Amino acid sequence: MPEFDTSHVKNIVLLGHAGSGKTSLAESMLFEAGILSRKGNIAENTTTGDYHELEQERGNSIFSKLLHAKWRGYKINLIDTPGYDDFSGEVISALRVADTGLMLLNAIMGVEVGTDLIWEYTEKFKTPMIFVVNKLDDESADYEKTLREAKSHFGNKVTVIQYPLQVGTGFNTIVDVLRMTMYRFNSKGGKPEKLPIPESEKIKAENLHKELIEAVASNDESLMEKYFEKGELDEDEIKNGLKRAMINHDLFPLFCLSAEKNMGSGRIMGFIDNVCPSANEMPPQITQKGEKLNCDATGPACIFIYKTVNEPHVGELSFFKIFSGTIKSGMELENETTGVTEKLTQLFLVEGNKRTATNEMSAGDMGATLKLKNTHTNNTLHQRGKNYELHRIKFPSPNMTVAIEAIKKGEEEKLSQALHQLKEEDPTILVEVSSELKQTLIHCQGDMHLAVAKWKIEHNHKLEIRFQKPKIPYRETIRKMAESNYRHKKQSGGSGQFGEVFLRIEPWQDGMLEPIGLNVRSRNMHELDWGGKLVFYNCIVGGAIDVRFLPSILKGVMEKMANGPLTGSYARDIRVCVYDGKMHPVDSNDISFKIAGLQAFRQAFQQADPQLLEPINHVEALCPEDITGAVMGDLQTRRAIVDGIDIEGNFQKIIARVPLAEMEGYSSSLRSITQGRAKFRTSFLEYAPVPSELQRKLIDEHAKTVKEELI
Repeated sequence: MPEFDTSHVKNIVLLGHAGSGKTSLAESMLFEAGILSRKGNIAENTTTGDYHELEQERGNSIFSKLLHAKWRGYKINLIDTPGYDDFSGEVISALRVADTGLMLLNAIMGVEVGTDLIWEYTEKFKTPMIFVVNKLDDESADYEKTLREAKSHFGNKVTVIQYPLQVGTGFNTIVDVLRMTMYRFNSKGGKPEKLPIPESEKIKAENLHKELIEAVASNDESLMEKYFEKGELDEDEIKNGLKRAMINHDLFPLFCLSAEKNMGSGRIMGFIDNVCPSANEMPPQITQKGEKLNCDATGPACIFIYKTVNEPHVGELSFFKIFSGTIKSGMELENETTGVTEKLTQLFLVEGNKRTATNEMSAGDMGATLKLKNTHTNNTLHQRGKNYELHRIKFPSPNMTVAIEAIKKGEEEKLSQALHQLKEEDPTILVEVSSELKQTLIHCQGDMHLAVAKWKIEHNHKLEIRFQKPKIPYRETIRKMAESNYRHKKQSGGSGQFGEVFLRIEPWQDGMLEPIGLNVRSRNMHELDWGGKLVFYNCIVGGAIDVRFLPSILKGVMEKMANGPLTGSYARDIRVCVYDGKMHPVDSNDISFKIAGLQAFRQAFQQADPQLLEPINHVEALCPEDITGAVMGDLQTRRAIVDGIDIEGNFQKIIARVPLAEMEGYSSSLRSITQGRAKFRTSFLEYAPVPSELQRKLIDEHAKTVKEELI
């Protein structure tokens, strides 16, 4: 039988901007629960959460960590998450399985950009939220400013539960307006002394207590009636009302804390077990087919894989949440995505890098298992015959691309395996082997994300790699009509080769009129794999070229379009009309007409005012108002066209069109000029003409490269 039933398991995700104190809070909570006999320290690299070598090198969290504490008959699962937007995938996957979020606010800095960015994700998941003002013991702490900014950014749903009696180096006292009690801590933190609220604070505390009750009652008609009747609500009524309001995302309690000194963490843990919802109190999961799946230990077994980690000497570790049923070691479940039956040979309770084997776990709980054969992040495993598939995590699109290669020749296969494992662990990394650019590309969230990927490849796979600037996938087209002909003739004894082709090329646009002055026999439109169209016309009269040779002419044209005449880039949006030619009764064959078609097209292309096109990205840069000018200035140095400025939440949103060629280093640049107070989103928008000077430069560079390759 599982140690904890569903109603006694609470799943909490720790959120906040980098440096807000999430890992320190997790450490204090584990210490309070007796899991740790001594609190670890970030500066000394001794915390339970930041155990990874890379995190200790960099001094901040990079990966989400599952921890757990036993507290007053409850099991509290904690997921500590990184604060930088480069690692947003770790935050999103944690939010997918958490039932409550603790958002830490740094009392020194107030509401930082990372807080706002993470808030966007919590709104999508509608995760019940608690705000915690941390670092109140710092001499620069400002509780009132932080509270004002929280209400400004997240609305009046932010409701005070606690406030500090004083902040700064003398911080040791918290007034709790839910319990109407004052907590005073000694210099070592831990369990506080409970005292009456002093007379000097009673009016303030009573007003905040009244605001709290009114906020709770306003979201529940039955409580509102009781409040009008009695003029008060008892503690249990407030707690039940708080829980319902939190589940509905109608109210966000705010607490006070010094995580480093362990002042206030025990009270938050008490609130978690008394008020925060268990998984079975949250709305049921809705499957892909629209069925409701209640979190019930007696229901059919169903788990969701939210994270995968590959550990040296251990193998692939799959982290899961049980959304229904009870699972046992040795149980077989079916993967809805792959159809494979997986055996849960081992189940683990997780505490950072420590795992404790367990035989049985109930709905609502979280843990890990080893060596699933064909199961990945975002997969649902269920009891046979149920066909449940839970909604998958939608990870953010990449913002940065680099090319990668192994330094030593012959290690390409090893690099391929390393990239596969990297992608398996981190779904926000996309790997592309581009046949067009002849490069292997990594698409990621930013320069910090890329640095982590590099570290993993070099340390875990012992590979030396280098990153390079990715080539730009230019396109070639034409701006006017041109005609050309080419005769291919080759005689070398026996059967020779002969084919002559006359053709006209024009820029293609949807809805354009049929060719003027030509006798159209047939028309075929080809959607090109790389975008755009080739429209191919047979306008031959009198049998000058046998119809059986037309596919060969088309093949020659297509071959040249796949290796454009200007820079070797793909060509697009062209109409080709073959209207005359000659053939030989003996020497004409498919290869002759393929070569003639290719060369005639190449000559015509050069005469048709050729134009190089470059990919343009739609960029949205989000930043505070005071640094909008600096962000716009940087964009304009990148040949950006700013389309406007909008407002998104508490950000100014600069909307711009930026050439992909100018996006190199943008992630680092934006972080540098804004001190990490901004973020951006980017996506492909369109192809647009390259400026003439740049076009000439690119053509010359390509010609030089081709010449060097021929030597």
